[in-house]
Order: sequence, then structure tokens, then C-alpha cells
Amino acid sequence: MSKLNIYNQEGKVVKEVQLASTVFATEEKTALLAQAVKVQMANSRNPIAHTKTRGEVSGGGRKPHKQKGTGSARAGSTRSPLWIGGGVTFGPRNVRNFKLRLPQKMRQAAIRMVLTQKLQENKIIVVDEINLTKVSTKEAVKFLTQLPIEKGTILVLTTEMNANLELSTANLPYLKIMRLENINLLDIMKFDYLLTTSKGLEALQNLFAKGAK
Repeated sequence: MSKLNIYNQEGKVVKEVQLASTVFATEEKTALLAQAVKVQMANSRNPIAHTKTRGEVSGGGRKPHKQKGTGSARAGSTRSPLWIGGGVTFGPRNVRNFKLRLPQKMRQAAIRMVLTQKLQENKIIVVDEINLTKVSTKEAVKFLTQLPIEKGTILVLTTEMNANLELSTANLPYLKIMRLENINLLDIMKFDYLLTTSKGLEALQNLFAKGAK
């Protein structure tokens, strides 16, 4: 079983914990990981491109000219797709459904793969607790610089609301705070470091140990 150091807010190691091999020793399967990424990206799509058909374009109720004798083609409406300003044929519609489905076990397996990779790269940082005495960006930055975190982006996983932490880091562009129940594959992959508390690590292992072989 792998081990992980637990730090205090001053960046000193206070203890060491054993990690569940069912979570942090998952074999990487590239095809499954790629499928999970594709599904999440597809499900996050919000189609906004929308064109109007001839029935939705305003106007065009009157026949533009008489049927015969003008030398022009016969036309019943200026809102025909053949006319400038008319409707669009086979254009994009915002009712298109891009949703895909991935079984929960496969989704969790993909997340375990990324967590294993983060651990192997020493990109998982655990502190005993995060307790800022006041709302202060300066204090939050000092706390982060004392941890073994090199330059990079940070995803902070919390198990409960931490107002001082959230307000103190609100204007740090390289950091994002997320509740554990909202954890997802793309955010773990997007950020360089994963920072959580001892309580968060325990909850994380309990969450993803379920269904693991």
C-alpha cells in the first residue's frame, strides 16, 4: 500500500497515512480514460447556435409578385431559404441533444486512474486541517507557499463550507475550491495539484473504493 504525508498549515509533516490500493493503485486504461473524457465534455455542451426555419422568420406572408408575366421565378414567400433574409435549411438548432451515457463504475474507474497518476507524480497534498483565522488573501497565499507545491494550478477539495478559505482565495486565478461531492474527471485532470484535508482524503477513499475490484 502507498503512503502519503500529512502536513500542518506550516508545511511540516505531522503524520503518515496508508492509502487504499483500490483507489490509488489503479491500472491505467487509455481507452476508458478517453471515453470518460469524451462523455463528460459532451454532457457539458450547451448548444446555443440556432438558425430559424422559413416558418420562424417574421414577414413573408404576402406573395412577392404575381405568378406569371414578370420574368422571375414563381415565388410564394420572401422567407423561402432561396431568398436573402429567408429561413435557413438544415442549419444548427439549439434543441440538439449531445448527451452521452457512461456507467458509474466506468466513470469512477477513470477518476481512480487519474488519482493514481496524481499520486505517482507527488501532486496530491493533504493537510490535517485548513483553518484561516480571517478573510485574507495574504494569509491564504502564505499557507499555500508553505506546502510542497511548486508552480502550478491547485484544486482544493473540501467536505464542508469554509467561508474564510473561499473568500480569501476568490481572486486567485490558479486555484479552485470544489466540494467533494462535485468532483469530476476533467477538473482533476485540468489542475496540476490536488489539495485536501485528512477528512477529505478519508471521504475521497470511501467514495471511490466502492465498486472497485
